[in-house]
Amino acid sequence: RLAILDLHLDKLLEWQAALTAAHQILEQALSAIASSISALQPPHPQAQPLVIFNSLNWRRSEVVALPTTASAITQIYDSNGQKCATQPLAEKCLLFAENIPAIGYQLFWVSFGDRPHLPINPNSEYILENQLISVQIDPSTGEIRQIFDKQQQREFLKGAGNQLQFFRDSEQYWDAWNINPNYEEYSLPSAELKSIQWLAKGEIYQSIRVILQFENSEFIQDYILESHSPILKIATQVNWQEEHILVKAAFPLNLEADFVTCEMPFGAIQRTTHPQTPAEKAKWEVPLLNWVDITDNSQTFGVSLLNDGKYGCDLQCDRLRLTLLRSPRWPDPECDRGYHQFTYAIYPHAGSWEAAETVRRGYELNCPLQTQSLSSLKSPSNPPLPPRHQFLEVGADNLVLTAFKPSETDANCWILRCYECQGQPSVLQLQTSLPLAGTQAVDLLEQPLTSQAHHQVKPWQIATWALQAQGISEA
Repeated sequence: RLAILDLHLDKLLEWQAALTAAHQILEQALSAIASSISALQPPHPQAQPLVIFNSLNWRRSEVVALPTTASAITQIYDSNGQKCATQPLAEKCLLFAENIPAIGYQLFWVSFGDRPHLPINPNSEYILENQLISVQIDPSTGEIRQIFDKQQQREFLKGAGNQLQFFRDSEQYWDAWNINPNYEEYSLPSAELKSIQWLAKGEIYQSIRVILQFENSEFIQDYILESHSPILKIATQVNWQEEHILVKAAFPLNLEADFVTCEMPFGAIQRTTHPQTPAEKAKWEVPLLNWVDITDNSQTFGVSLLNDGKYGCDLQCDRLRLTLLRSPRWPDPECDRGYHQFTYAIYPHAGSWEAAETVRRGYELNCPLQTQSLSSLKSPSNPPLPPRHQFLEVGADNLVLTAFKPSETDANCWILRCYECQGQPSVLQLQTSLPLAGTQAVDLLEQPLTSQAHHQVKPWQIATWALQAQGISEA
């Protein structure tokens, strides 16, 4: 028991050191790319360059938060000198970054000035709304009263959404590993709403904060809706101080489905909502990765629940319910106590999860756009990069790039790895501006394969290729 606690504390320090080192490597890499962009005339004399990077293999648009210093950001221009949509928020400036190239970047220019003031009417209704959806928050509970999809003209909730449900979870021999199969028989009172307030109400970003109290623990939840997005994010901070309590976030839905789909490593698995066999009935809690989706039996509409680190849920034919927190006492008596920060998001969509590109939405929540600010652009010594650029293109929409790295066995090779994410055959159609030639299919140990068709990818396959480098370096 004590050994596990000591080991956890010891490895936590190692993990923090590894995380710090990884961040430093990332910063160095982004800075190296940004400093290679060709020097351009800024659209404003005092404007400073800003580079936004997209690490995923599809083009994307989303809101980016930029910290400000003594002088606030007053305007941002794209690489063509066109003004971008921005919004001040406390000590930050929000930019709606449109169509950032896949595995690439785009240059922007930032102008500074006096900090603008954006007043919020404290008496306005608690409704988040953009071009695609409208979300109403109940001011008496802090829960979601309505999620209305404007395109489908459909209300997705059939009860309060984001209900934080608390259960007594004890009497298990393997306390930290097992959830009591009868936990629903031990439901506890709901959390009490302490406050609700607007944090931001602008054209590209809106946010409402609710603060809830459950016994000794405080929940701070920010409902966030961004421009041109059908996804409602719920950014959560918790000071968790309970014992043998299980917390779930429930979303009752206006649909009925015989199956629910959960993301798993390099794939997805379909699970029944009507368990019949002993094995099915034993799955009162199931794992997921970035998302779980429930699509109506008609396959015309559904809802995905995304997350950035909460990997358990339970299944019903008309409800999604994500497990947020537990508080076991064995083998670590302090397990899970303390500060938690995480985000989950509700994504109503038309059609199936494949048509709605739920896989991509899950990756986007977990891999936000990266930014790199520079004081100026200088003429690089090497051939310069353009102000907007894509390094790689894999072609098919159902391929997800998971690795691009130097080979472990051949200094003249780089390794490209993808997986097929929708259960359909695919074909790699590689295009790159990098000095690479040839694509040899290899296995995970980077040994050549002779039985695989050169660029064919089977459903759910993890596929790897070796590319011959021509003058490219690891730096």
